[in-house]
Amino acid sequence: MSEIRSGRIAIVGRPNVGKSTLLNALIGEKVSIVSRRAQTTRHRITGILTEADAQYVFVDTPGFQTKHLNALNQVMNRGVRQALAEVDVILFVVEACRFDERDRAVRKLLPEGCPVIIVVNKIDQIKNKVDLLPYLTQLAGEGEFAAIVPVSATRRAQLDALLGETRKHLPNDELLFGEDEITDRSEKFLAAEYIREKLFRLIGDELPYGAAVEIERFVVDGPLRRISAAIVVERAGHKSIVIGTGGRSGQANCLRGEAGHGANVWRTGLSGSLCQGQLGLGR
Repeated sequence: MSEIRSGRIAIVGRPNVGKSTLLNALIGEKVSIVSRRAQTTRHRITGILTEADAQYVFVDTPGFQTKHLNALNQVMNRGVRQALAEVDVILFVVEACRFDERDRAVRKLLPEGCPVIIVVNKIDQIKNKVDLLPYLTQLAGEGEFAAIVPVSATRRAQLDALLGETRKHLPNDELLFGEDEITDRSEKFLAAEYIREKLFRLIGDELPYGAAVEIERFVVDGPLRRISAAIVVERAGHKSIVIGTGGRSGQANCLRGEAGHGANVWRTGLSGSLCQGQLGLGR
């Protein structure tokens, strides 16, 4: 019988390389929100995968910002550094056939002594896979790495290989979480994140980056989660961007439906809404 291994694994990389998508694919559940917009992830999200011989505790971190160091980005960067100091393995996610100074800046921040596995994501976007060979050779020259694993998070390709390489570096230890747990975050937290994700998807680049979601009421009613949430914007002029011209609009109603569907997918994977919500605009 193989030994049980258990440990914490940081998922790091520059913005928009697919870290949250990778986390969700590894766990097999949606525990971290995703969008095309950079820096969607603001908090450290823990996703837990328990198998017969190992428990992987993945920590999804915000994309490390090397250019725009405003107060919010500085706080998120500090969170990334803290996460790196507490893990057993680092998954350094890069984009297939793209490695530049932004990636090198992240590489310099990785602590010495901790195994680093380069995860080459989005290989499904490379039409001629032969083009990957010189790129992988280039990566091998960027530093000392425990392994280089090409994957496609969206198509769940090569994830078993990535888990196998990761397991080699986990300590022999007792389980850190219960076998049925998939995250350390509460439903209330995830509800706020789902709403924020839908804001990004429905409104896109027009949405002020400082917009946030506060859950004001969260009631468990059988299979239903009755939620009242406030979307908090920095300026009064931002309200019309979220709700549309003239107050309550089709855009706001669409947001309600989209957020409910996102929560439903996480809860059961069935169609229909398990989430009834009210959305208000604050500040």
